[in-house]
Amino acid sequence: MWSYHPDLLATPVPRYTSYPTAVEFGEDVGADDYAAALDRIESATPVSIYVHIPFCDQICWYCGCNTGAANRTQRLTDYLGALRSEITMVAKRVGGRARVQRLAFGGGSPNAIAPVDFVRLLDRILTVFDVSSPDISIEIDPRGFSADWARVLAASSVGRVSLGVQTFAPHIQQAIGRVQPLADIENAVAGLRLRGIDAINFDLMYGLPRQSLTELDTTLDETIRLAPSRVALFGYAHLPTMIPRQRRIDASNLPDQRLRFEQAELGFNRLTEAGYIPIGFDHFALPADPLAIAASAGRVNRNFQGFTDDDAPILLGFGASAISKFPDLIVQNEKRAGHYRDLIAEGRLPVTRGVLIDAIEHERGMIIRDLLCAGRARIRASMVEATHIVMAALEDRGLIGWEADNLIIRDCGRPYARHVAAHFDRVRGKL
Repeated sequence: MWSYHPDLLATPVPRYTSYPTAVEFGEDVGADDYAAALDRIESATPVSIYVHIPFCDQICWYCGCNTGAANRTQRLTDYLGALRSEITMVAKRVGGRARVQRLAFGGGSPNAIAPVDFVRLLDRILTVFDVSSPDISIEIDPRGFSADWARVLAASSVGRVSLGVQTFAPHIQQAIGRVQPLADIENAVAGLRLRGIDAINFDLMYGLPRQSLTELDTTLDETIRLAPSRVALFGYAHLPTMIPRQRRIDASNLPDQRLRFEQAELGFNRLTEAGYIPIGFDHFALPADPLAIAASAGRVNRNFQGFTDDDAPILLGFGASAISKFPDLIVQNEKRAGHYRDLIAEGRLPVTRGVLIDAIEHERGMIIRDLLCAGRARIRASMVEATHIVMAALEDRGLIGWEADNLIIRDCGRPYARHVAAHFDRVRGKL
């Protein structure tokens, strides 16, 4: 049983898909730093690539992603042209030294573009980079999925597809502006499996308006029946002042903090009882999935796509708002699609902000990563005493413990993993 501590849950903490977090990105770090980092890539360095498609056929009210409506053909055409140009520009700078292991397409909804445009985009990457048998994944909106898309993904050797499910309850779908019948999900799953794509992820949400435990339980029933290889169960964050589209959601029907906690616990219990291995605090994978295998070997990482078995030291992000990460640098492209296109047209790298990572920040980041991914982290001897003092309250509650100089998050402390990790954050912590 998880223990309920409302004071901790009421304290906002980052999701730590990076450290330092995006809030710390500044305009004093930019394109020149990115260019220098690209120039420093050594021969045969493993690299992953992320490609951002900031468009959707329909905009969901809850969504906090950088995305807009795919309702203007010329807008999409111009963006894809700029995206291909950016890929070529960076590839020329790298000069064949990077060995691409993984390609991920996200958004938005990558299937908001035509299948032929996806093929052209993928072909550009395979042509200009050193790529050999990469792991290719893509996010898909089931509402716009078709047999053509299924055939193209299979022909393109896409190995993993992530489906935005969120909930199977029709009245909750209406409340969040994402109506998609169960049949849409079933058809997408069947179409993918028919063509040999068995690595399928479901993204689910709790904390949604008008969502009860019973309704979440029903969604979990259907999820377990369809048996995706991975499940991510995210808590909805209602931030209408930051995300204007969320103003369309009736906040009076949102679950309170206690119910949200019970929903997260229900999801954990149902999925683990069904045989899924818990990864971090909100991901689950079947035992044969590479992420579960990585977890058993202590090789889970965390990046902007969440928990992953990707161990590449460098991530190159392409497209508006995409983030690139190096051991000593994180940078982000211009967020606005129009301004992004303008920078590319001028022959400039579209990076507009970022953060440098020194040795101390790198050490903090490794501790945060290990706590979130493995539930434990080795603390440097000179920090152990201070850590004991700062975290005494968490230890008194039984949420954490120690094995020599290893800080351990106990099973009942799993919901508070980010709160534990935040103590090592230079900006938010006290260590």
